[in-house]
Amino acid sequence: MTRHPTEHPQFYLTAPAPCPYLEGRQERKVFTHLIGHHATALNDVLTQGGFRRSQNIAYRPACENCRACISVRVRVDDFQWTKSLKRQWKQGADLIGARLPPSPSAEQYDLFQTYLRARHENGGMTEMSVLDYAMMVEDTHVETMVIEYRRRGADSFITGAGEGPLLGVALTDQLADGLSMVYSFFDPDVHGVGLGTYMILDHIERARRLRLPYVYLGYWVEGSEKMAYKARFKPQEHLGPEGWAEPDA
Repeated sequence: MTRHPTEHPQFYLTAPAPCPYLEGRQERKVFTHLIGHHATALNDVLTQGGFRRSQNIAYRPACENCRACISVRVRVDDFQWTKSLKRQWKQGADLIGARLPPSPSAEQYDLFQTYLRARHENGGMTEMSVLDYAMMVEDTHVETMVIEYRRRGADSFITGAGEGPLLGVALTDQLADGLSMVYSFFDPDVHGVGLGTYMILDHIERARRLRLPYVYLGYWVEGSEKMAYKARFKPQEHLGPEGWAEPDA
């Protein structure tokens, strides 16, 4: 009898490495492969269990003495539009996000490098080559999209796409119960709109139109400034020992 890979996937443990979020700590990850005909179903199950996807790998932290990484998802139907978020959404009114297949481009890679130099200069991703970036985007066996953000143009109402320079990119998985933002980056020199915030708000609206209840934002790490922005999007649920639940106020 053929065994369904979502029932008994093979998991592996990485060697300890420096934590990218909390100085002086070590991290380990447990991971499995997302390949074959059942990769999409397995990605759904694992994402609901706190895993993240990178290419054809699903992983989650497995640190022995630390539980700082907490999986976060936003409840779409109950999303609270604060005055600040409404203002930032309005500031992005002239932006259009075009949904495309997971195909890399030279324009994407140039923007990716610009973003990393400005926001994550000492991060491990700064050494990624064009080929590395291409693999990050297109090495997927699940339902994945690239959303490219540009300014609204004269023909946008016909084409459904923006015009001019590429301003932001989101690599996103569509799950059975939501959208999972795998990785996003944007032009750090654009003024007048917080592109990072806008792209999350846009995903919340996309999920609403698709009648999907959640937007998965990955891990929130208490004490990490890099992750602090995720707390703005409420109500949200955190994954704990008893499952997904809204955190205590």
